[in-house]
Amino acid sequence: MSEAPRLTKFSHGAGCACKLGPAQLAEVMGSLSLPAEPAELLVGSATADDAAVYALPGDPSRALVATVDFFTPIVDDAFDWGRIAAANALSDVYAMGGKPVFGLNLVSWPVDDLPLELLGRVLEGGAKVASEAGIAIAGGHSITDSEPKYGMCVIGFVDRASLKTNAAAPAGARLFLTKPLGLGLISTAIKQGKATDEQIRAAIDTMTTLNAAGSEAMVEARAEAATDVTGFGLLGHLREMAAASGVSAVVDAGGPALLPGALDLARGGVVAGGTRRNHSFLQPVVDWGDLTEPEQLLLADAQTSGGLLIAATDGDRLADALSTRGIPWTEIGVTTDEGPAGHISVRGRVG
Repeated sequence: MSEAPRLTKFSHGAGCACKLGPAQLAEVMGSLSLPAEPAELLVGSATADDAAVYALPGDPSRALVATVDFFTPIVDDAFDWGRIAAANALSDVYAMGGKPVFGLNLVSWPVDDLPLELLGRVLEGGAKVASEAGIAIAGGHSITDSEPKYGMCVIGFVDRASLKTNAAAPAGARLFLTKPLGLGLISTAIKQGKATDEQIRAAIDTMTTLNAAGSEAMVEARAEAATDVTGFGLLGHLREMAAASGVSAVVDAGGPALLPGALDLARGGVVAGGTRRNHSFLQPVVDWGDLTEPEQLLLADAQTSGGLLIAATDGDRLADALSTRGIPWTEIGVTTDEGPAGHISVRGRVG
């Protein structure tokens, strides 16, 4: 029996690290003349939030949540890649405090280079996670391409009273993170053949864990703001939250949990291009304190299907809600009204 091809060899990047960098995206978006947004569009593109939110006609209590996400292979196992991509797409709805109801598959496939049976395994992985989330897959779209890509458009609903955005974090809110960092570093190590079995399994387990329970916890605890940590890294997404909310932030570098060996990979230069783009973009808005460059890169590491970053003034209530559901969490800092909006000061050391 022939050995299955290494999917990561067909990818120019690793998962969300293949996204346009924040500076590149800002340049493109800044050049556009977008149509006017209707009043029913409660959350649009202005604050770089995780999903669009649209008011439902005749139902003042609920709104529709819509998002889309796809990327190139991040692991070599087709089934696991499908699971990761689906969990990552669903996360945007959870980050808004919503519940997904159905998804549409998005597929690009090199039909002359990779067997269709392998694509079937990718889609089976996506379907497995969709089933865990309790949603239907209602169809999709596919094209041929020289590089494989997979993801989903996800539609959900949210109670408007429970809606969480990245633009409502007040000064004095405590910051919580629900997954460890290092996913981009380990994904790059997988692509380079340098990841250990322990690192691969830890990364896959992390990326395939749904953020559903974390979303329920933050809604129950009445947290003020949230986002999920993906391609722009922890500090990149925190910068977006702080800028949109009109606050700054102080981060404890030793607060986030780390995946095994992540800091050693950063020290060894096993770093995704997307992470380096994030790091460069953050230079004007981050005071890194005493961090070495590898430590800085870890806080800027491009995550895929990362955890929820939650801002809550009642941090004890949020901690209890997360712990009750068995969700690992770390407290990583606080928002403040000292300094320019979007500025981040880092204290302490990583690890």
